[in-house]
Amino acid sequence: MSGSRLLNLPRPARVRMGPGGVPRTVDGRQIEQVRESWLIEDRWWTGRPLRRRYWEIMSAQGRNLVVFHDLCSGEWFSQAG
Repeated sequence: MSGSRLLNLPRPARVRMGPGGVPRTVDGRQIEQVRESWLIEDRWWTGRPLRRRYWEIMSAQGRNLVVFHDLCSGEWFSQAG
């Protein structure tokens, strides 16, 4: 598809965690509220399993964010909320 743009692709994020691994800042933005957290585990039967802890959060500026911690690589990513 020429000219099309994929939406909601994960982007690397800088996350500071608080107790229990809860995000406290994302890319320098203070987190005001955690709305939800969930764990995804898939493809465990393959050589490339997927293990991610997702967080739906709201920044102090009122912006909704979805971030996830890749539990296999240790990296953090953000997606549009």
